[in-house]
Amino acid sequence: MSGVQDDKTSETGHLHAMAEVAAIDATEAGDAVPEAAATEGAGMSVDTAPSPWRRLVSSPVVMTFFFLAVTMVLFSILAPGKFGTTSNFEQLAQNVAILTVVSVGTTFVIATAGIDLSIPSGIVLGEVFALKALGLVTVGSGTAVDVASEDTTAWYVVVALAASLLSGLLLGLINGFTVGYMRIPPMLATLGTLGGGLGIALLLQNGVNTATYALNPLATGQVIPGLSNLVLIGLLVVGIGYVGMHRAVFGRHTLAIGSSEESARRVGLKVERHLLKVYTVGGLASGFGGFLSVAYFSTTSVAGHSTDNLQAITAVALGGTSLFGGVASIIGTLIGVWIPAVLQNGFIIIGVQPYWQMVAVGVVLILAIYSDQLRRRSRSRR
Repeated sequence: MSGVQDDKTSETGHLHAMAEVAAIDATEAGDAVPEAAATEGAGMSVDTAPSPWRRLVSSPVVMTFFFLAVTMVLFSILAPGKFGTTSNFEQLAQNVAILTVVSVGTTFVIATAGIDLSIPSGIVLGEVFALKALGLVTVGSGTAVDVASEDTTAWYVVVALAASLLSGLLLGLINGFTVGYMRIPPMLATLGTLGGGLGIALLLQNGVNTATYALNPLATGQVIPGLSNLVLIGLLVVGIGYVGMHRAVFGRHTLAIGSSEESARRVGLKVERHLLKVYTVGGLASGFGGFLSVAYFSTTSVAGHSTDNLQAITAVALGGTSLFGGVASIIGTLIGVWIPAVLQNGFIIIGVQPYWQMVAVGVVLILAIYSDQLRRRSRSRR
């Protein structure tokens, strides 16, 4: 008799797990996993669907966009003819492009209820590997590192890009293996690779930055007239990230693991393997960010990315991705990246110390996380 009860209990748990993952499949991009869907999948019918207006108002992406829009309108009023100019917005777009690329990868990591503190080391290693790869390409009596921007070729770009992606791939694989297979908490695992990666970069560079203009045309040029290549690349990465998160099986599995790792295991997802893939995506994004950074600034910056991990995590959280996992929005991340940049730029233009930007972002971040907690509590009561 007890064996029959155990079988029924196991079957019920399996149904709950299947329903939870199925609910993620049916959820719109950026929305939380509806508890009603999971309950209904287990054999119970509960109608708790909120009205369209309530869903719109409670959407973190919509609220983040509303805050950004209000902030931009306010600065445009306070600094007419300065903040709202086309040139200022073009400069803002270029300033956030690299962080956008990195933050897209971070969104996937945080969606699994993980975190990646190794972003600065990934960016710096991407810069250094690109530079070392250019140093292996002989040009006359020197190397591709010494080539002027007008003499660069597509081959130099490909070589540097491959090296940067390789560095990101290696870092991501290490992070994914330690988190997924060794079961080391993500914060500690990526904290270790943060220090180790920066140390390797400093050893390779002997603690000294190196300049190169070989990649500069990639960042400053315009394939599409009026649109910087850097901005175009950022938008392309956002598009790829959106498809991967919201339109592909990879994204649904990522959200399923973030929502409930145990439920994901019950329905047959190979959690360890998927975490390895997710952290590899994060590493590749950081390495690519390093490649774009050395192309844009024309130099390595071994000590210049110390807070990039906090900036990326802040952008992802502001964009509506839950730090507790299971909820993510790539479009929200794109919006979240702009908030700190707009605040800093606006404060400088109106003559306020830019340090207030840090205070404002901190307050908004706390409110965003608190709002996420309220939504989670509300769902748990339904």
